[in-house]
Amino acid sequence: MRRTMAKAAFLTASNLLVFTLVGTALLALTYNLTHERIAASELAEKLKLVSQLVPPDTLDNDIMHDTVTVAVDPLLGNEGETLAYRARKGGQPVAVVLEAVAPDGYSGKIRLIVAIKADGAVGGVRVVAHKETPGLGDYIDLAKGNWIKGFDGKRLFVERLGDWQVKKDGGQFDYMAGATITPRAVVKAVRKTLEYYAKHKDALLAAAKP
Repeated sequence: MRRTMAKAAFLTASNLLVFTLVGTALLALTYNLTHERIAASELAEKLKLVSQLVPPDTLDNDIMHDTVTVAVDPLLGNEGETLAYRARKGGQPVAVVLEAVAPDGYSGKIRLIVAIKADGAVGGVRVVAHKETPGLGDYIDLAKGNWIKGFDGKRLFVERLGDWQVKKDGGQFDYMAGATITPRAVVKAVRKTLEYYAKHKDALLAAAKP
């Protein structure tokens, strides 16, 4: 009786082990078959957004490969290393595109890319991902409205930091009534990104290593 029970337990354990191994192998196979495709899709989407901010006719380098690693920094809100994408024309810096995170959106983090021209003016901002309330806070997305274009051409002046707020708080940026938390978060994140650029401009615009 005991031998029969032990044998049954062994068979059960063996079957579970086989199922676990087969399941793990299938997951690994699926990952290997799809991760390159997913990575390519993500790269294509990022390239599309970068191309909106830095039009192809303004550069002559491969912006997606002329990059520099950006360490974690509170000004950017990044949780890990990211890449800064650098645009050049005739060997001269045109702009840099940085990834940034607004941690204090109404419904969570708002992920952005910010293009800053070599002279410090904002080339443009795009929302990469957010969870803001549909129909209320999601107007920060270009697909839902032109609010995000309000950053184009703006600059950061130390003596006029108060401009970098929504109009309700005395600044220069519009907002939708009843939805001020979202634009406040984005405006602050873009301002901090400009501060980061000012501190690290030389390294960000330095010539790419051969």
